[in-house]
Amino acid sequence: MLSVPTLWTVFVINFLALGLIWAYVMRSYPSFEAARFWTGSAFVAAAGAAMAMLRVTFLDSLVPLLFAGTALILAICLAAMGIRKFFDQPVSWRLTVLVTGLGAAGLCFFTFVYDSVPARMTVFTIAQALPMVLSLKLLLGRHEGRVNPGARLAGVVTILIMAIFVARWIGAVTSAGGGFSYMHFNPVQSVVILVLVFLSMSLNFGFLLMAMDRLRNEVADLALLDDLTGVGNRRYLLQRLTEECTRSERSGQPFALLVIDLDGFKGINDTHGHAAGDACLQHFTLMAQTRLRPGDMLARTGGDEFCIVLPSSTLREGAMIARRVLEVCRVDAEQCAGNDIPIAVSIGVAQWAREMGAYPDRLIAAADHALYDAKKAGRNGFATYDPAPPLAPEPATSGIADIGLRQRA
Repeated sequence: MLSVPTLWTVFVINFLALGLIWAYVMRSYPSFEAARFWTGSAFVAAAGAAMAMLRVTFLDSLVPLLFAGTALILAICLAAMGIRKFFDQPVSWRLTVLVTGLGAAGLCFFTFVYDSVPARMTVFTIAQALPMVLSLKLLLGRHEGRVNPGARLAGVVTILIMAIFVARWIGAVTSAGGGFSYMHFNPVQSVVILVLVFLSMSLNFGFLLMAMDRLRNEVADLALLDDLTGVGNRRYLLQRLTEECTRSERSGQPFALLVIDLDGFKGINDTHGHAAGDACLQHFTLMAQTRLRPGDMLARTGGDEFCIVLPSSTLREGAMIARRVLEVCRVDAEQCAGNDIPIAVSIGVAQWAREMGAYPDRLIAAADHALYDAKKAGRNGFATYDPAPPLAPEPATSGIADIGLRQRA
């Protein structure tokens, strides 16, 4: 049978190692706020296990075990807060303080006022299981249409830990398996403690997988975003256009594309400097986004060129959005004063047609053609792409007429 000091030493080393890992994650990724709670949970659990070891030194006192129990309850509450933070749910320090405080009060009452091992174990089990139960739905549920593998692992491990809590509580109440007490260990209890150590490590591995999945997704998102403006880049635009073309080809429902070019942008860079040009690009991005509908996507394709994807939209609706963007730019230009730089844009609008198929470059070429017409018409305006109707058949009177018809076609 393993000795009590050995078991608690394993606990301390385990949670200290996990705490150091989470502290490194927290330092390396400051924006990953869940790591702060999981770091605190690991170190508080290590402190609780260290306080439990004092029971070996102070054989006649239950105070070390009371502090240890309170620390372990707080550690589980912090872990649950980290789970909620990971899934962008509000965290409640009030609930954590309430559960930890009531747990500590219950342990003290059933130690100094009415000494009862089963009652203490009941309070301890409820206080530990409550935060875990409240986290299960988040761990096992689907988020944004997908299941996080790390969260699923953490959810399964959480269920196993709660099952052991219940079995331990039953043993304390019924004295099955020799009962359960932190004062006197037997082989069954030693195995339970070791299993809990293993499951606690597995739970944190689940948290680490959750963190890796989140960070991997963030890196993937960054690869699709423009560094300067924060909107999608050309890669994201082509990805989105391919999806829309495939969807439209399957359903027959059209969508529209706007190609936008800032007029005289080279002159802004030459006259005011590239920093001013970057500021104009950022300002235009903010203005254009205020005129888009939910589901519309703005992307910067390079330099002073932007595109707007309008799902489930006709050419007429695309023209309406183009007017909105032009209007907000014109109003902003009228309000410019002093060193402010007015922004003017030209916009080409095109609608997906079945003959374009699943080839986004054809739609982009059509919108570029309309953009060229807008610039040719004097800039600071928009034009729509209207493909020429097919030529009407003409009677062929001679071979020369046939040749001419083919050349016109």
